[in-house]
Amino acid sequence: MQSKQAHEVLVRGEGAVGRSLALALAAQGLRVALLGADEATARADDVRTYALNAEAVALLKQIKVWDSLPTDARTPVFDMCIRGDQAGAQLDFSAWQQGRSELAFIVDAAALDQQLADAVRFSPHVQRVRQQVPAELEAICEGRQSAARAARGVQFDLKPYAQHGVAARLVSNRPHQGIAHQWFRSPEVLALLPFDRPEPEHSFGLVWSVAPERAAELLAMDEADFEAALNEASGEAAGSLRLASPRAAWPLNLAQASEVSGEGWVLLGDAAHLVHPLAGQGLNLGLADVACLARVLAQRESWRMLGDARLLRRYARERLLPTLAMGYMTNGLQRLFASEAPALRQLRNEGLSLLNRLSPLKKLLAGQALGR
Repeated sequence: MQSKQAHEVLVRGEGAVGRSLALALAAQGLRVALLGADEATARADDVRTYALNAEAVALLKQIKVWDSLPTDARTPVFDMCIRGDQAGAQLDFSAWQQGRSELAFIVDAAALDQQLADAVRFSPHVQRVRQQVPAELEAICEGRQSAARAARGVQFDLKPYAQHGVAARLVSNRPHQGIAHQWFRSPEVLALLPFDRPEPEHSFGLVWSVAPERAAELLAMDEADFEAALNEASGEAAGSLRLASPRAAWPLNLAQASEVSGEGWVLLGDAAHLVHPLAGQGLNLGLADVACLARVLAQRESWRMLGDARLLRRYARERLLPTLAMGYMTNGLQRLFASEAPALRQLRNEGLSLLNRLSPLKKLLAGQALGR
């Protein structure tokens, strides 16, 4: 059945998830209205990086965005080293062990946002709108503070972690060699993500999950004191690190929407779920939402409307287990490694070392996080 409306889908939100969805649906020939803030150019002070798995990369290739990214804006991760808070507690992953060319890609968030915006601008089936327009389906991709979700009466109880994520760009005196590093240092989680900006082969993206008071201290430090604290925390395992950008911080939360679809509407990305960044899965979950919804709509019966509640429940059912599983996994790891109980500390550190020796289980766990 052909719609008489000017637009078949209204996408709310111009973040990476919203723009990706608009492009994915436009590729099917659907008429899409994209509602969000005025298009913004890339900010020079944006220090965010995304860790994207194979499924996310496949979607970006499908919507003709991935290959347009500058080569220094997407850095492959070949190996990952996870350390506990006791000597010898270590878990290692390698692309070779997983039978892959890389474990993931670290992507410049601003560069990806810009490429998505450029693709939207030149898509003949996507129109930017400044106010709500009629459409068969309203896709809500507004993020964690979505007003449209609240207007639908959907519960979205934020569960704070009492942690903030501190982010920055770093440069090391040693090549990163495509190795990602992570430390679980009760109660903190420190991640160094190999990157090629601002200096090729020597840069890292920092994500440091710490208590709010500690985050305030880190932001207030001068560069020399911050670098000293960072190098002490990392033990210079990735080389001697120096700041190469401003610092930013934001609160960390866990959340899952009580419903993600209904008659004529659907939730995607941070509007539907939030997880701790320790596994780098936030945007991967959002882009998996996009891929799933696009597939469900493409496979719908010819007589079924885009906003049909039964159709959208197919999307909701398919995404329920992966999002809940990732939320439970990241939450469980965060709680486990945040505890300072001596017995639990000993158990978790021994568990890291044991898992490192159990190759089949390690490969299974890695495959779940890395996508196909």
